[in-house]
Amino acid sequence: MTFKEFKTIFQRHFAEMVADERHLFEVGVDKDELWNLYLNSFPAGTNNVYRERREFDCSCCRQFMKAFGNVVTIRNNVVHTIWEFDTGDPMYQPVVDALDAYIKNRAVTDEYLTDHGRIGTDKNYEQTADGVKTWEHLSLELPAQLVKRNRYGSYLNDMKNEIRTGKQVFKRSLDEITQDAVATVLELIAQNSIYRGAEWKRALEEFASLQAAYAAVPAELRDNFAWEKYQSVGPSVSRLRNHSMGTLLVDISDGMDLNEAVRRYEAIVAPENYKRPKAIFTKRMLEDAKKTVTELGYMPSLERRFATLEDITVNNILFSNKDAAKRMGGNVFDQMAESVAVNPKKFAMVQEVTAEDFVKNILPTATNVDVLLEARHMQNFMSLIAPVHKDAPSMFKWNNGFSWAYTGNMTDSTIRKNVKAAGGHVDGALRFSIQWNDGSDYDPNDEDAHCVVPTGRHIFYASKYDPQTGGQLDVDIIHPIRGKAAVENIIFPKMERLTEGMYKFFVHCFSSRGGRSGFRAEIEFDGNIYSFDYATPLRHGESVEVAYVTYSKARGFSIQEKLPSTTSSREVWGLNTNQFVPVSVISYSPNYWDEQSGIGNRHYFFFLKDCVNPEKPNGFYNEFIKPELEKHKRVFEALGSQMAVQDSPDQLSGLGFSSTQRNDLLVRVTGATERMLRIKF
Repeated sequence: MTFKEFKTIFQRHFAEMVADERHLFEVGVDKDELWNLYLNSFPAGTNNVYRERREFDCSCCRQFMKAFGNVVTIRNNVVHTIWEFDTGDPMYQPVVDALDAYIKNRAVTDEYLTDHGRIGTDKNYEQTADGVKTWEHLSLELPAQLVKRNRYGSYLNDMKNEIRTGKQVFKRSLDEITQDAVATVLELIAQNSIYRGAEWKRALEEFASLQAAYAAVPAELRDNFAWEKYQSVGPSVSRLRNHSMGTLLVDISDGMDLNEAVRRYEAIVAPENYKRPKAIFTKRMLEDAKKTVTELGYMPSLERRFATLEDITVNNILFSNKDAAKRMGGNVFDQMAESVAVNPKKFAMVQEVTAEDFVKNILPTATNVDVLLEARHMQNFMSLIAPVHKDAPSMFKWNNGFSWAYTGNMTDSTIRKNVKAAGGHVDGALRFSIQWNDGSDYDPNDEDAHCVVPTGRHIFYASKYDPQTGGQLDVDIIHPIRGKAAVENIIFPKMERLTEGMYKFFVHCFSSRGGRSGFRAEIEFDGNIYSFDYATPLRHGESVEVAYVTYSKARGFSIQEKLPSTTSSREVWGLNTNQFVPVSVISYSPNYWDEQSGIGNRHYFFFLKDCVNPEKPNGFYNEFIKPELEKHKRVFEALGSQMAVQDSPDQLSGLGFSSTQRNDLLVRVTGATERMLRIKF
């Protein structure tokens, strides 16, 4: 067989191979290795030296091989190469077989794109002493649908990069989003339980179909599946993971509480005043819940209420004041009532103790304990939850039916709310926010928040980010809207990135447009909010210093006020912060009651007098339930969040501290002496 005849068979095979194809692909190869494989695969004696090089070693064929030799198609997840054909010739067949096997052993890396209809040089001519000699070379004609016409030199490379990135996102979506998550969201959409969910119905149904097909493909072919399907689906499907709906699906797939996952999604897409029409659980979940709970005998265990002193015994508490002791079972505290009353000696020095030292060495002789309730402890508020039916079997990993729930619904200040509504961040190590145009008179001034950090770097409208501290001006309002408060916000998100030294905060009037209201400001750190009011209108170009905040890793924060401030004392669960509050009972968390060695983290609970939880806490959480129930976690997640916790008089609520999280609490302990102690958790 001549080379021209071989080329004709090759070209016929390629034309049949790509007749109905819309996309070609490349596999990752070493182009020089591929070319050498082509030359070395000819049988011995068939690729002899002609003149100076071997007969088939020509520059035109080498260029073709490097440009197009690794091109493939993908059909039904299987790669097919341009060398996958029968030559019927013993000299050429070993060559195409070797190339075919080599390429099929490599992974697809890109879509092949070109704006040329011809690949390679078909033939050229050489004038010799015997006349004109015709040289045949490897070449192919591409059908029109595979040629990308463009007028821009970088167009194909940009397009190639975009396709590669898009395919990676598509495959991540298929890998990371579970079929159960898609089914759950489709059911929520069907019952109109998520904002603008109906817009995603068709895309999610298409994605669900792709998921099912993807799951049926052997793992080694799934990358081919993604390449083959990527461009046949729209961007709402192929890039699902990167959309707002993808955030919801990934959160559910990762095991996040369904209510929290939907809340995060709606925080992205829903307006601030949006109210969800239905609770977040599905008919399928309810059916599964009823079946599971009934079969396992936990129906009476589901009803939950706030625990009271009458529910617990002295065996499960570490400390109780006298009033609380009288209401609990047992007589351990009777001896305390008989002790001789003394006037305790004051001891003002604050001593640091570990939590376990406090339990073992301080509490046994204490008659009263008060805690300093600080604003930074707002996320530590918790409640003890008891079963309504005392004899109901425990669903939990420990031997009692008690659970606990930390707060999730703290009230923000007005400025914090307005900053969040404007897209700013209010949770971090250090925050400076300003607000104006919040009175009855329109104030169109352009006021700017400024901060000079310890390195001298200036954060303001013209330089909004400091890469060293992470400080950022994330809200910058230039033109206030009539009737709507204007805010600006500088946030330092992480304590570990703060530079030690002084942070100078001030307000600058960039443009005075007749406003007469001045401004309000807040500085927040360690959970405390310092509020400042400046009622005098700022002149054009005027700056007003608010405060200097000094940060030290050893000593924490301190503030030097340049304007008079008030330290915000918030009412939380019926108690005021920045005050000492009496403790009624101290205990470990229920997973450490009854001398259990403990399943999970130990928590220290300080139940506070007159502390009332106004929220609707979860009756239990998935991490509490027994191992045999964990396979039904979606069911129990819905039940835990939807089963109402019944109110109880004199509920046991207060502060909780995990043994695995660093924190501290200032307590005043009265016994033979009155001491101030800082408990380190």
